[in-house]
This record gives sequence, C-alpha cells and structure tokens, in this order.
Amino acid sequence: MAEPQNGDIPDTLSAAELGMWQAFRSGSTYDLRARDPLRDDPFAPTGWGAERSVDARVVARLLLSGPRARPGRVAALKLRGVRITGTLDLAGGRVAPYVELTGCRLENEMVLPECHFTTLRMVGCAVPRLDAARLRTEGDLHLPRCRIERGIRLTDAHIGTDLLLNQIELGADRQGRALAGDGLTVAQDLQAEMVEARGELSLRGAKVGGSMSLRGSRLRAGPGRRALNAPQLTVERTLYMTEAWVSVDTGNQGTTPPYGIVMAPTPAHGTRSQIFECRGGVRLDDGRFGDAVDLHKARFVLAPHEELSLRRIVAPELRFNAERPEEGRVVLNGAKVVTLIDVSTSWPGPGGLAMGGFVYENLVPYGHFPLSRRLEWVAAATPEYVPEPYERLATVLRNCGEDADAREVLLAKQRRRRETLPPAAKLWGILQDWTVAYGYRPGRAAVWMAVLWAAGAVAFSQYDPAPIKRDEHPEWNAALYALDLLVPVINLGQDGYWRMEDGWQWASAALVLLGWILATTVAAGASRLLRRG
Repeated sequence: MAEPQNGDIPDTLSAAELGMWQAFRSGSTYDLRARDPLRDDPFAPTGWGAERSVDARVVARLLLSGPRARPGRVAALKLRGVRITGTLDLAGGRVAPYVELTGCRLENEMVLPECHFTTLRMVGCAVPRLDAARLRTEGDLHLPRCRIERGIRLTDAHIGTDLLLNQIELGADRQGRALAGDGLTVAQDLQAEMVEARGELSLRGAKVGGSMSLRGSRLRAGPGRRALNAPQLTVERTLYMTEAWVSVDTGNQGTTPPYGIVMAPTPAHGTRSQIFECRGGVRLDDGRFGDAVDLHKARFVLAPHEELSLRRIVAPELRFNAERPEEGRVVLNGAKVVTLIDVSTSWPGPGGLAMGGFVYENLVPYGHFPLSRRLEWVAAATPEYVPEPYERLATVLRNCGEDADAREVLLAKQRRRRETLPPAAKLWGILQDWTVAYGYRPGRAAVWMAVLWAAGAVAFSQYDPAPIKRDEHPEWNAALYALDLLVPVINLGQDGYWRMEDGWQWASAALVLLGWILATTVAAGASRLLRRG
C-alpha cells in the first residue's frame, strides 16, 4: 500500500475502505447496513460480503496515523454495520480520534494492550475476543450489547470516566475467565447490568470511583472457578447486585431503579423484573465500599463447597435480603458494617452461615423479624458454642433501647454455654435457669420469693416453737420468721431465738438454702448488668 501524503488517498483501497477513509476525514458515520434486520444482525450465522468489509490494517492506519480532518471538521471513526477482516492490532499505540462501532462484526480478536484512547465505544458488536490489558482511556469505554465469545482482558486497565458493559454477553477464555479485570481502575461508574457471563468475572484489587452495578446480571462460573472473584475490591459508593427492569416486548433494559433501598418496587407498565443471579462462588473478601453492598432479591446458587464470601469487608450498610441459598455458605467473618438491613428468610440454616468477628452497630430488618428468628440466626452461625455473636447482638439491641430483648439474647447464650459444661455444672445451670433464668428475669426471683415466703408463713403458723432462752425472745411471728430465713444477711429479729425440732428444723434449713440460691443468682445477674453498663 502506497503511503498517503498530506491526506492523499492510498490507491489500493477497496470501495468500502475508500468510503470509510472519506467518512473518517469528515467525522461522519459510515453506514453499510442493508436495512434488513436479519442481514444486519452481527450475531447471525450468515456472513457479510466484500461490499461491507474493510481490512483491519486500514482501520489501524486511520486510527494511528490517519489523514488530517477536512477543514472545519473533526476526524473520527464511526462505523455502522461494517465487517472488519483480519486482526485489529493497536497494541502500544495512541489513538487520538473518537472511535464508535455500532452493529459491526470483527472476524478476529481486538488487540489493545498498552493502547491509549480518548473514548472507545462499541455497541452491539460481535467480537471473538478483546485483549486490552493496561489499556488507558481519557474518557469512557462502552461495550453495551456486544457479544465477546472468548472474554475480555482488562488487567491493570485505567478508564478515565465510565466503564459500560450493560447487556454484554461474555464467553470464557482458556483460563475460564469471562472478564479478567484484576487491578482495573475506573474513575467513575462501572455499569455491568443485564450481563450474561459464562465464566469468572475476576476483579481482584479493582477500584471504582463511583458505583458498581451488576443489576439483573446472570453470572455462571466455569469449571474450578468462581462466578465473581473480587477480593480487595474498592467501590467509593455502592455495589449493586440487585434486580433490573426489562422490557416485556424487547427484553432490553428499562429504567434502572433509584439509588437506595426500594422497599416495594413495582415495575413500570410494560416491564418486568430480572433478578441478579449468580451460579457459582462469590468472593468479595477485604472489600471497601463507601456507601453500601446491596443484595436486594439476589439469587446465589452455590454448590456445597462454594461460598458467598464477605470476609473482612467494610461498608456503612449491608442490605442482605437475597433469596436463601439452598447450599453452600454465607461467610461474614471479620466483616464490619454500621447498619445491617436484612430479612429473616434470607439467611441460610445451621452450617450455612459463619460470622465470627462480624461487627455491626444497627439492625434494620425488612418486615417482621422476631427475636426468636434472630436467635436462630445466631445459632445457625455457631454450630459450636461461641459467645461473641450473642454478645454482639445483645449490645446492638441494648444500644437501640431494647433492653428486654438484650436480656433474652444473653439468656440464650447461657443456655448454649450450659450444653458445653460437665454434668455437675450443667445441673447447677439448669437450677439457675429454672429458678431465676440466670438473673436475666429478676421478676421470676420475686415470684419465687413470694411463693416460698407464703408457704413458709403458712407452715410455721401451724407450729409453736419453744424459745432457746426463756427470758430473751421476741413474740413469735411465723411470717417474719419465714422471711428472716429467706432473706440472707438481713436480720428481722426472729431467726436465732427459737428451737426448731424434728422436721421443722429441715424446713428451716431448706428455706435458708433456697434463699441463698435466689439471692446469689440475682446478684450474679445484677453484676453482669452493671459490668455491661
């Protein structure tokens, strides 16, 4: 091909390439569509002829060292319905013109490692593979509604504004990854809504300056891979793994719901809801989220060995009202959130939840979440007795003013602890529980005291004891004598003056013993309350 001089047109261009060359200089859209939906579909099995084909080498020449723009115009590559043959290799190059491909078909992969773009926009294109490691863009990278059969590589890429992957279809590369984005940096939002991925989305150490949205996406893990592998992910605002609104007629994405909590979302007329679905493990360990992690109505289909892992994440808010996973585990070990918003039916059962060291400060349930279900939630996370989850829940309830519920949680903790004790200590614990509920229900001690006092008063009223010293004794009062035996330490002036014989001596000893049991148990409960205060 002869080198063009001062905007001259190479003499080896085909008719289609000549038209593209001229359109580039004027910045206009070069449209080769046949105006037939079937023939214009880039994903259809039917091929496109030479009249709609341009060589990838000509495209690369335009982008890397193309002719000057026509006077008063801005050069740009805008193609619609064009087939690009050969491999489009721009590795290490600097592309200054604006690039927009719509409904195009690339026969081979795009090779963009170390490439620098201003803005790259590809809409509804068929691409075998996109290799863009360490790509840099000053503006957006848009790939909506594209189909990329062997995945995308964006390792250590830097996107100057937004990364848009909505409604993209991704296959897996040789390593089973649909998106290899380890170390990816997106200055503003990362939108990957309604994505269909057949392979792992790997975003280890990625950073997103705004929100990251996976609304309505369907992720499928490859063999030996997770569906989403994003440890040390940083999102300055919110990570959305929630439902999306889809047109009933076209299946295209509709208006996304507003940011924040949607208590009872109702799709607009003519739309339906598509939930976020993930078939395979999810790893968000050590993630940092500026606003929230939102799992509203998400579905996680896990194998028995797979996990929804949120270890050590830090977020002001965790919205956990996903569908209950049937298998696998939800792991929150070491996570720290300010507010936990959840639903009682979202959490897995025993053996399916781990939350050792999970710290949260507020509980805001969706709908009715009774304390009994909350205790089941803690029990599910502790197949073996661990005090910390009970103490954390009690602290949060007490800080919210729910003192009675906090005492019930601590009582449940003592009952779980009792199961680990030797037989003698277990019997003592059962006695404490039966009598005064380990001191967490002081009213029960008062009832027992009243019952025993009344029983003792009635019993001793049937007995007229002899005084120990004939001239030194008060007047016999059966009610005061019974109370004097029950209440330790305090002397009411009856005990020690009367001689109890036979069975009455045993009755007196029983009242003293029961009084000490009640008093010490209540004192232990009170001391626990004072220490917590």
